[in-house]
Order: sequence, then C-alpha cells, then structure tokens
Amino acid sequence: QTNQTGPQCLEVSIPDGLFLSLGLVSLVENVLVVAAIAKNRNLHSPMYYFVCCLAVSDLLVSVSNVLETAVLLLLEAGALAAQAAVVQQLDNVMNVLICGSMVSSLCFLGAIAVDRYVSIFYALRYHSIVTLPRAGRAIAAIWAGSVLSSTLFIAYYHHTAVLLGLVSFFVAMLALMAVLYVHMLARACQHGRHIARLHKTQHPTRQGCGLKGAATLTILLGVFLLCWAPFFLHLSLVVLCPQHPTCGCVFKNVNLFLALVICNSIVDPLIYAFRSQELRKTLQEVLQCSW
Repeated sequence: QTNQTGPQCLEVSIPDGLFLSLGLVSLVENVLVVAAIAKNRNLHSPMYYFVCCLAVSDLLVSVSNVLETAVLLLLEAGALAAQAAVVQQLDNVMNVLICGSMVSSLCFLGAIAVDRYVSIFYALRYHSIVTLPRAGRAIAAIWAGSVLSSTLFIAYYHHTAVLLGLVSFFVAMLALMAVLYVHMLARACQHGRHIARLHKTQHPTRQGCGLKGAATLTILLGVFLLCWAPFFLHLSLVVLCPQHPTCGCVFKNVNLFLALVICNSIVDPLIYAFRSQELRKTLQEVLQCSW
C-alpha cells in the first residue's frame, strides 16, 4: 500500500510450498536428463555432455535454493537448533553453491550455443574442432571458474566491482547467445531460399523459414531473458540505487526472481534435451526400468 515515506510497491509473494515444488520438478527433470545421457552410449558426445552439464547445473540451482529455503523454515519453526556461527557458515556454503550453479548454468548455455554454431558453420570440420578432450577441458574450466567466481562473490559481495562483474557476465552471455543464434537463423533461412530456388518455389518456404526460425529464436532468448534478467536487474540496482525507495520495491521481490531462475531450470530440459528423439527414447527406457 502507499505510505507517507515511499512509493506504492508491488510485492509478489511466493509461497514456500510453491518454491519447494518448483525445485522438486526441476530436480526430477534434470536427473532424468543426466540418467538418459549416462545410459545411452550414442549420447556420449560433446554436444550431449554440454547438455548433461547444463542439467547438473540446473539441478544444483534448484537444490541449493530449495535447501536454503528448507533450512530457513526449520530455523524459524525452531525444529533446527544451531549456533549463530554454524548458521552463518551454512549460509555461506549455500550461497557459494547457488552462485556457482548459476554461473555454470549460464556458461553451459553459452557453450551449447557455441557448439551448435560450430556444427552449422563448420559442419565438415566439426568433429575435428569439437573433440572429446577439448570438450572435457572446456567443461573442467567452466566448473573450476564457477567455483572460484562464486567463492570470490560470497567473500567480497559488498564490493561494487564484484556485483558489476556478475552483471557484465550475464550481459556478455546474452550478447553471445543472441549473436550466434541470429547468425544461425540467417544461415538457415539462406539455406531455405537456396532449396526453394532449386525446387522452383518461392514465398511459402521463405516465410516458413522466417516464422519458424523467429519463433525458435524468440523462445530461446525470451526464456533466457524472462528467467534471468530480473535477478541480474536486482543485482544492478543493489549497485546503482541501494537506498532509493523505488529500488527498494524491486528488492522486495527477490524471491520471485529466484523462483524465475528455478523455472528456467525446468524449461531448459524441454528446450535443449527433450527435443532429441534419441534422448526421449532412452528416457522412456529409463522410466520403464524404474517401474
């Protein structure tokens, strides 16, 4: 409500039950992705290893947020008795896990975009460029960098440079994905026009390519922006206007922003994993074995 001292704030309350349920759905989805890739040797390729690592990152994003929420609820209910120092250390560990999993998730989204770009523009040389050893080194570097950056963030979170570094990292990943996917869309449409000329057809193929490609691009970048941008906007405002009443309204919705990040962990398998017919077939076998 409007008061004498500040603007009217729209605060979206996220029930703890909904927050925990989103985390559980993400956990199940991403565990299934990892299990399917591990089971099927045909999926043991750099592309699917990147998808698998994205699933692990998204799994950690959800689990870390859910664990932190569960611990806070237990502390509030008095069901978990702990000293202040222990609670602080536990909070630090959770924050490192949350931050590290977020950074690695963004990195693997970028890695998948690069992998797809190379597969399209360097198709004949793809298997000599994206080899298993190179993919392994890239994956190891991403995990190591994520752990290091998250540790530094938690240790120096009150420094403006650290927050700006995280926001800049998000903007760089967004720019990378946008440039690569737009370029891939342009190449796909060019290829479609070439096929249309060969078959003496004109507008339907061109329009179909444009509409389908634009829809796919909108989904990829739209989901990325919708789920991640509010959280990094929050970090930006912490730097730009920490005391301003209007920014304070944004800060009150941090739980909504974290819920959107978890929603991204739910949507990622639908976009990057379950569209693969081979993976869906393996997933069906995994589910049948479990029953």
